Amino acid sequence: MSAVGDIPRTTVDRRTVLSVLRRLRSPEGQSNPLPLWEEFRRLGDVVPAPWGGYFLTGYDVCNQVLRDRAWHVPDFAWQDRQADPGRWGAAATREMGGTLSRLNAPAHTCQRRALGNPFDRSTLQDLAPVVAGHVDTLLDDLAERLEAEGEADFLATVAEPLPIRTVGHWLGLPPEDHARIVDFAHRQVFAQELTPTRSQLEISAGASAEMRAYFTELIAGRRAAPGEDALSGWIRHWDAAHPDDPAAADHVLYHLTMFITIASMETTATTMSNAVWLLGRDPGRWAWLREHREFVDGAMEETLRYDPPVHLTSRYASEDTELAGVPMPRDTMVHVLYGAAAHDPRRNPDPGAFDPTRDGAHLSFGGGAHYCLGAALARLEIRTLLARLLERFPTLRPVSAPAYAPRMVFRRVTSLKVTSTSLAAAA
Repeated sequence: MSAVGDIPRTTVDRRTVLSVLRRLRSPEGQSNPLPLWEEFRRLGDVVPAPWGGYFLTGYDVCNQVLRDRAWHVPDFAWQDRQADPGRWGAAATREMGGTLSRLNAPAHTCQRRALGNPFDRSTLQDLAPVVAGHVDTLLDDLAERLEAEGEADFLATVAEPLPIRTVGHWLGLPPEDHARIVDFAHRQVFAQELTPTRSQLEISAGASAEMRAYFTELIAGRRAAPGEDALSGWIRHWDAAHPDDPAAADHVLYHLTMFITIASMETTATTMSNAVWLLGRDPGRWAWLREHREFVDGAMEETLRYDPPVHLTSRYASEDTELAGVPMPRDTMVHVLYGAAAHDPRRNPDPGAFDPTRDGAHLSFGGGAHYCLGAALARLEIRTLLARLLERFPTLRPVSAPAYAPRMVFRRVTSLKVTSTSLAAAA
């Protein structure tokens, strides 16, 4: 890497960037962020952030940063070098610092090697009938609501329960705890926002305390009465790895169990809801996919590209370098804009068209060392759900556009009302 001096002045107007960011958080921006991603791209592949650092908009430069090990996730060491203790020293922010998503080598490498591939082919084969069973049960609930009321909230009835039931089965989480886990996961995520307010950090701190208490008690109970679930296996591994330091084992087990649980929920639920919206709002498209089910995977990948469930992720330069011709001193933070990258016409021609037959590319599961641990599981859930929806609900339609939480990082559908003309007529 090349050494750099001071970052030169830029011609990008700070007010322009702030305007785009404000509109991304607005209801209009949440409903349709595509024009705002285009505004970002017109400013360049590397766009100065108002508070320092940069937004990355082009597919190639985003892909480079995600895969290059010289770009690190903002870990404790980086946070401790920052001048804003209110943000980086906040309890909720620090709580996430021990998770895989906030570890760099060698700690990240050690944990990932020990963990292996938790969702390998054998595990997915075992989980496939479990997922299918959950899908059928939830679609029974959807059919009952549609018959009784004529419409139903797809997010609340199907998309939100499915991920927690799946990961709950895999880890052995008691079903009676599922609603509680989903609730504190929604509240904790504020700490992972781009610029959280003080009140949001306080909400997140309360949720973080609940998470720690819950998963600490869960691990202790499972250690006392182990089973054949994934969590029991992790306990056996890490207890053996730290026979003389149970606190070290508990530290890893807590962050691993907590992170995989909460990371498996919102993003998958939002992608499922987005798929129903993007496919179902055009009756011809839904009917076409029913007749061409070989494109179910294509529809899933196009949903992930067209409207990724995570808007951005952040990295910092581990040493002085240069990115797309822009000098980047050590510790410079960059924000990878997944949606802007996926709609880069240099990588995906005609990016504003939703096309399940597209042989395109997206970065929605990240890349490199921090590629999403649960990508294969998410794909299994989404694929299974779409296939069964097409089979059981030939006339499923959204009643209105999804409602979204006003966030910048983790996109969250809060409601998606649907109907089905055949079931509504029967009611």
